[in-house]
Amino acid sequence: MFSGEFRHTLDHKGRLAIPARFRQDFEAGLVVTRGIEKCLFIFTLQGWEAYVATLNQLPLDKKRSRTVNRYLFSGANKLVPDGQGRILLPANLREFAGLDDEVVVVGANYRLEVWAPDKWQAILEEAEKDIELIMEELPDLRMSL
Repeated sequence: MFSGEFRHTLDHKGRLAIPARFRQDFEAGLVVTRGIEKCLFIFTLQGWEAYVATLNQLPLDKKRSRTVNRYLFSGANKLVPDGQGRILLPANLREFAGLDDEVVVVGANYRLEVWAPDKWQAILEEAEKDIELIMEELPDLRMSL
């Protein structure tokens, strides 16, 4: 499980340092792809395989299933961190997520998310405004609290 919020700077080549506490989880490699709401998703190789297994259950005769598959797989890049725990984020993904120098890396349970700081702030503000209502609407969360 990944949790926490980390502020990082991309270097001039577009490399991102994986937060130190998670580097061991990604030593064998990772997959980075487009996320939802204009962020990037970073999965461990095992996490990506599990996610792909879920995606493989989608019926390909449905347009929405094909759209989701195209969206995620066309942006997917398998990477291996260098000796300093850095990965080179592909230019097309940096552009997609609006990433410049500063980024926010967020632990989001089974994946990391990489956000432009202004977009992350907007997500937090929206969540703060709606979190009580959202939690009331999710019955599984109510039962576990």
